[in-house]
Amino acid sequence: MAKWMIYSKKADFKRMAEAYGIDQVLARILVNRGVTEPAQIEEFLHPSPAGLHDGLLMKDMEKAAELVCRAVRQKDKIRIIGDYDIDGIQSAYILHTGLRRAGADADYAVPNRITDGYGLNPDMIRRCREDGVRLVVTCDNGVAAAEAVSLAKEYGMMVVVTDHHEVPYRMNEGKKEQILVPADAVVDPKREDCAYPCKKLCGAAVAWKLLLACYRLLGLSEEEGMAFLENAAFATIGDVMELVEENRTIVALGLERLRRTGNTGMRCLIRRCGIEAQAIGVYHVGFILGPCLNASGRLDTATLAIELLETEDTARAVQLAERLHVLNEERKTMTGRGVEAGVEAIERGGWKDDPVLCVYLPGVHESVAGIIAGRLRERCARPIFVLTDAEGGDEEGEPVVKGSGRSVEGYPMYDRLCGCADLLLKFGGHPMAAGLSMKRRNIEEFRRRLNEDSTLSAADMEPTVSIDVPMPFGYITKDLIRDLEKLEPTGNGNPRPLFAQKDVQILSQTPIGENGKYRRMEVRDTGGARITALYFGDADMLDGILKERGSVSMTYYPQINRYRGRESLQIVVCDLC
Repeated sequence: MAKWMIYSKKADFKRMAEAYGIDQVLARILVNRGVTEPAQIEEFLHPSPAGLHDGLLMKDMEKAAELVCRAVRQKDKIRIIGDYDIDGIQSAYILHTGLRRAGADADYAVPNRITDGYGLNPDMIRRCREDGVRLVVTCDNGVAAAEAVSLAKEYGMMVVVTDHHEVPYRMNEGKKEQILVPADAVVDPKREDCAYPCKKLCGAAVAWKLLLACYRLLGLSEEEGMAFLENAAFATIGDVMELVEENRTIVALGLERLRRTGNTGMRCLIRRCGIEAQAIGVYHVGFILGPCLNASGRLDTATLAIELLETEDTARAVQLAERLHVLNEERKTMTGRGVEAGVEAIERGGWKDDPVLCVYLPGVHESVAGIIAGRLRERCARPIFVLTDAEGGDEEGEPVVKGSGRSVEGYPMYDRLCGCADLLLKFGGHPMAAGLSMKRRNIEEFRRRLNEDSTLSAADMEPTVSIDVPMPFGYITKDLIRDLEKLEPTGNGNPRPLFAQKDVQILSQTPIGENGKYRRMEVRDTGGARITALYFGDADMLDGILKERGSVSMTYYPQINRYRGRESLQIVVCDLC
């Protein structure tokens, strides 16, 4: 059971509420999120284009834009190298479509997850040479592709890298020394010498900033470049970036555009998924639309998703939307089976109490390893790597495994992989997620080393629930809920507000959902306030607590239930104890 923690940050909430015309509960939540300065508060409550930074503040951005614009003017052949996930797909779409609109002779390529692996590789560069490419522009990859970039330079190509992943480094006298690839420009806010204010951009946002810089140099309308804001927002959500600082502004403004998108393919996908366009939010992108794009790169080719975004033929868009939807349903089935296999392997393996879990699942398709790792991380509350067999082997024919990792706060996953670099063939990623490949015979040594050097304490592995405000049900009003909606978009880094109440009486229960496994309840707090509550958790746990104590303590968030033109208050119960 998770440990409940109540925020205890102090401030003059009454003064803050009066100054900004908000409820004191919302003022408390803003302080809990670290939003305390006047400029921060204004931008948080009222996101505007003023919260978007100039991309030219990024190291090498001006150089990159000049190289791209020169190639556009000279009609040099440009190849955009993206990746096979949501971020890489949207990045490639932004640069390919945007530069083509500017008159560029540009095409794109994305690696095949199975045969190419992640990002830019020497074979892709060789194909560039065969096709007469003069300028290679990477997006959402490239910062660790030293071998491929070096080969491109040997061939006389220009290379612009745009990325957002951690820059590889070596330790020199106890200090990190970043190692940049030998490209003509390396645009990555994670560079130590980059002064860009927001270090948390996704790859598509970096690519979008490059396109805006190019449009400025080419004398094109800024509004034409702003048309791709919805794609940067989509990728920010899909790549699970923190919705703070500039990222929150990108998503808030981008979702407004997405709700009225003119993109034929996206409109068809929205319709196929049964979503009302005007209602699109973070949830719909992160859990319904985004996974359809991701499924193309997992089970087929990411070019399907890019084609969907680029086509203006409605009939073709309908076909592609259907194909992506079907692929995503297949992916869901594969993921469910993989999670079951992972749970069984952890229980059977004798290392379920390891601080860092390393699970080898030879029967699982490598394309769903990352999703499975995320699900197991949620269940086990500790860092986890899921390893699967790769097709073929290394150059000597020795078996190779590929893996995806998902981390927890306090465990910088990419840094820990750097400590095992001698065991790995390739790796890259962030503090919270990473990918790798290695010889299969190194799995046990990899597991041993990760756990020897984990530095994780028992407290780090104990799941916690952060409660914004203990709040009785009588305080809940429609006006408060509408005020709380100003926190949107919520997600990673800006979670949905969470409240708590002790000793709640359950007055009645009605089974709902498939096989009646969920509950609709009428509940009453210690002050006598009653409200309808929905619970989508473990009904047996609920019954057990009631049998033992007669009441429950709960965390929840409030919402307005709209049904047949009528509105009523209700809460959604998140955790019980």
